[in-house]
Amino acid sequence: MTILVTGSTGHTGREVVRLLAGRGAEVRALTRSPAAAGFPPGVAAVQGELADVAGMRTALAGISTLFLLVPNVGDELQQTLTVLNLAREAGVRGVVYLSVYQCELHPQVPHFACKVAAERMIEATGMAASILRPAFFMQNDLSLKDALEAGCYPHPVGHRGMAYVDTRDIAQVAADELLRREHAASALPLVRHDLVGPDNLTASDLCAGWGRALGRDIAYAGDDLVGFERELAGHVPAGFAHDLRMMFQGFQQQGSPATPQAVARMTALLGRPPRSHAAFAAEAAARWRDSA
Repeated sequence: MTILVTGSTGHTGREVVRLLAGRGAEVRALTRSPAAAGFPPGVAAVQGELADVAGMRTALAGISTLFLLVPNVGDELQQTLTVLNLAREAGVRGVVYLSVYQCELHPQVPHFACKVAAERMIEATGMAASILRPAFFMQNDLSLKDALEAGCYPHPVGHRGMAYVDTRDIAQVAADELLRREHAASALPLVRHDLVGPDNLTASDLCAGWGRALGRDIAYAGDDLVGFERELAGHVPAGFAHDLRMMFQGFQQQGSPATPQAVARMTALLGRPPRSHAAFAAEAAARWRDSA
């Protein structure tokens, strides 16, 4: 019995691979560059990508449980539904699918809408799956290092409050769900889990938190979504920049807060409190200082 992990070299996927390997699971990790992946001993690195149907058929052969993480790309929905169909065709017994927290509340966001459609397909086809719905990743802030060190928080998150979650907490729940399905005597029913951190953060909260971690004043870059999209489009594909603009517009208009009940359920899933953004920022700031 073997678990296939997609998205295996990102923040979440790499930690899922590490946790599974540490618990003695037989792991196959999909990657475009097996030689450079640097996985733990015993992990089988398999060359491939989600858009390659023939390659995915090969990667899924003999797989009992699948961790499906699909990147935010223009054909995300096609890739997601194709791999889910191929998994059914291959006889995969359990799936852990990484969706998005409250995706149904933001239908204007392309990659959120993809997750809604994928969840519906999983439910309609009766797949034995765990749908994980993480909030905004704390690790997204790592890409802001230069801006933060220059005294600016540039993500236009707004002022209504939103949940953040550490990808290491996501990975722990994912690994637990993968192993629960892998070790079960028969296919387990569909479950959904919202994955959140302990706090709902506004732009002011994030600036104050990073300011404490870095020992300097941090100013918010503001709510200008047009300017944000224009700046981002100079570094990433225009479609991706627009997708993120629509996501932050939703956060500004509605927020994306976690309820106390969601935090309590996350605590129960982890067996401990979820990591806070303050702890994450302090750790990142210390690492940046040590590497300077």
